[in-house]
Amino acid sequence: MAYDLLIKGGTVVDGTGTARYRADVAIEQGRIAEIGKPIAGSARRVIDASDLVVAPGFVDPHTHYDAQICWDPQITSSSWHGVTSVVLGSCGVGVAPCKPADRDVTAADLTNLEAIPFDVLQAGLTWDWDSFPSYMDAAARRGSAINLGFFAPLTPFRHWAMGRESLERAATPQELERIRDALREAISAGALGFSTSVSNIDIGYEGKPLACRKASRDELRAYCRVLRDLGKGVIQLNLADKPSDMTPGEYDTLEFLLDESRRPVSWISLFDRDDLPEGAMRTLEKFEPLIRRGGVPQISCRPLFLELNLRSPLLFITLPCVQESIFNRPFEVQKKLYSDPGFRQKLRSEVEHSGMHLHTFRNLDRIAVQTVNNPVLKELEGKDLAQIARTRGRTDGLELLLDLALEDELEMRFVVALLNNNKERVGRLVCDPRTIIALSDGGAHVDQICDAGYCTYLLGTWVRGKGVMSLEQGVKRLTSEPADFFGIKDRGRIAAGWAADLVVFDPNTVGSAERGKMRNDLPGGARRLVMEARGVHYTVVGGVPVHENGSYTGAKPGQVLRA
Repeated sequence: MAYDLLIKGGTVVDGTGTARYRADVAIEQGRIAEIGKPIAGSARRVIDASDLVVAPGFVDPHTHYDAQICWDPQITSSSWHGVTSVVLGSCGVGVAPCKPADRDVTAADLTNLEAIPFDVLQAGLTWDWDSFPSYMDAAARRGSAINLGFFAPLTPFRHWAMGRESLERAATPQELERIRDALREAISAGALGFSTSVSNIDIGYEGKPLACRKASRDELRAYCRVLRDLGKGVIQLNLADKPSDMTPGEYDTLEFLLDESRRPVSWISLFDRDDLPEGAMRTLEKFEPLIRRGGVPQISCRPLFLELNLRSPLLFITLPCVQESIFNRPFEVQKKLYSDPGFRQKLRSEVEHSGMHLHTFRNLDRIAVQTVNNPVLKELEGKDLAQIARTRGRTDGLELLLDLALEDELEMRFVVALLNNNKERVGRLVCDPRTIIALSDGGAHVDQICDAGYCTYLLGTWVRGKGVMSLEQGVKRLTSEPADFFGIKDRGRIAAGWAADLVVFDPNTVGSAERGKMRNDLPGGARRLVMEARGVHYTVVGGVPVHENGSYTGAKPGQVLRA
């Protein structure tokens, strides 16, 4: 028999957690046709996988590629790292459904919440859809290197039914009915569920709370009942901005969604924080009754580095004075406010009330100057604020940060080691079966965060480097666990008859850096961070190699994954 593709001599780690074994994998018409040692017969293409691992393609269930799929068929950086399926529409924000009159509002939501420049969206969004099913259909027509699954995010559904009133109030019974019917249409068309947020970090158009945050309990009940009635779908929920110290209100919200939908709920996010050293583990213990019912938290296996300047100060996004006065304001207004003693005092008060100073401004060695625009300040690049404070005789980290930014006309870029800094505690979280490893946020915060390499980071750092889990367990955490939870069929395992989505990598070199690199490759030449992969030899989707030894093949075999 002549197969389409034969991967010979590799070590198969099949995604189930069972022991690795050496075998050939034969692929025909996008499916795994045979697994054996050896496989007789010829193939149109043979890949020699000797000394390499053959694993199911990785599944990333938390991305924001909703706009990027319009201009980047590779879905970078994810596809570089062996990710073969991504889920879009996270955090209650997205681009569909959308009426032409609401496009600016929808784009502004992505700009304010996901830090995607408005000019990039204007240049790159194709807007060849109006309803949510037509958005999924447009993605299928356009084609992509890897598979695309979709959450139906509640914010654009509320915009679609309520206009700009969606930013101010709950839906009327008539509006609720329209939203519910549109959501049912989306789930019936194959959306994997819906996403929403109750977190005060999530702001949208004009710096106002994201529209989904204005949904009443009656609304949420109605949307949950859509999933209950259809008997399918997952809810993704953003909880508080400090999930390691969540209040009874967050617990109650999660319990409400589980009760009303009778479907799984994935909530975000659980990070290790310096000021709450056992907070993440305490939260897992507190939430365990809900976790057993399917209310499972997403965690990151990477340290969270935030790169920013004070034109777009994501570090302070939860603070009311910044939401109200800084975001979406002209440069001169921002500069004046940052210089004003009254605003500085208000900022200080809100920083201290938030607890941010405990794990950020008391650790000035975790804030560094990355780049400067003014040549006079060039010698500051690469230095952390602790070093600069000593040189300048300064003791107040917040004041120093503001003064440095103003010296460079707010162009100075800083990098902050924000969360997940303690390797021992993060190692325990990564191994905890009560969690799902995810949170790449791929496509969002384009010049500030890039965690799209978390899959290879897990394998390089936690499996090979730290040895906190076996290779088999690490692959399972990246493949069958998210695929099963989010209802992604026929993927996440190597088995006969299953989709031939595979990654072939070198277990001795696989990995990614802790920090990304800047490129100017967004529409219009805007900059973004990318995360390069190490040790990934092939990313195979539907039996077709889409990446070979670091190069894109140009193929677009990815499918829209429909529940």
